[in-house]
Amino acid sequence: MWNTPFTNACKQGEILTIPMATWKEITSATTPRWLKLRKDNRIVFRYSSPSGELTAASNPNGSLDNIAGICSEGRNVLGMMPHPERASEPELGCVDGYKIFESLLDVIVAK
Repeated sequence: MWNTPFTNACKQGEILTIPMATWKEITSATTPRWLKLRKDNRIVFRYSSPSGELTAASNPNGSLDNIAGICSEGRNVLGMMPHPERASEPELGCVDGYKIFESLLDVIVAK
């Protein structure tokens, strides 16, 4: 899912390395909610292996369908478990999270 204000600097299927801060299990989504998220293409990020495989081993908190981030129906609100601010500077060891902020800046500057 790359067509949101939060992901326009990313390529579809691109794998980002972004750390997590909590390990709370997210499995309480009901089937109708999950089906609607999928139908509306609102699952923005998923936990995956470095090669992009969606496996149980790559899902650190056991979230349903490896979901790491979803967006609102209007695509203007993003909720995600990983923390892009912790991966946005070379001094932090990774800059993949910067793409989220770069995407937002592109939208703000374009307006």
